[in-house]
Amino acid sequence: MRFKWLNESRLNESNGRIEIYAPPHTDFFYSSASAGDEGITPESLCNAPYYHTEIEGDFVLKVRVSHDFVSTYDAAVVMIMKDMACWAKHCFEKTDFGTHAVVSVVTNGESDDANGCNIEGNTVWLQAVRMGNAFAFHYSTDGEHFYMTRYFHLPVGDKVMIGLSAQSPQGEGGIRIFEDLTIERRTVKNIRAGK
Repeated sequence: MRFKWLNESRLNESNGRIEIYAPPHTDFFYSSASAGDEGITPESLCNAPYYHTEIEGDFVLKVRVSHDFVSTYDAAVVMIMKDMACWAKHCFEKTDFGTHAVVSVVTNGESDDANGCNIEGNTVWLQAVRMGNAFAFHYSTDGEHFYMTRYFHLPVGDKVMIGLSAQSPQGEGGIRIFEDLTIERRTVKNIRAGK
């Protein structure tokens, strides 16, 4: 599969390992309102590097991700995109609560934000599955047993962009590591289970 850039950044690829540099103050998020007087409300940004390919029909994407978790919202990201107003991302992120968590954001005009499970350590597997206009995100600590983070729908056509993103909305950037990436063109039997 041929990959290309949206918001190009530095990339190093060798032996099944992809390193993408997240520049400072980069993210994909659309917000129209403040969340409150305290805490960190994500800014509306669409400038994170996105290294992606196009795929038609159903698929299963898996990749092992890791990074150093320096600043709030730093993340290694798997992303599905129709266009700039319709996309979803699955993140291994340093949350505003100081945890390392599997986080998801679904955007259809505006973005939501859902923290999932906290993970010990700096590495996790992320999976994205498509079945028609239904999608699911899963995570795994061993690359074998995957658990659902989120099930959702997006109004997309046959073809979507899928790939890897690196973000650092509040920070000064850093390397995000993606290993053993696989993209299979197949339809799962159970989208919630991811297999």
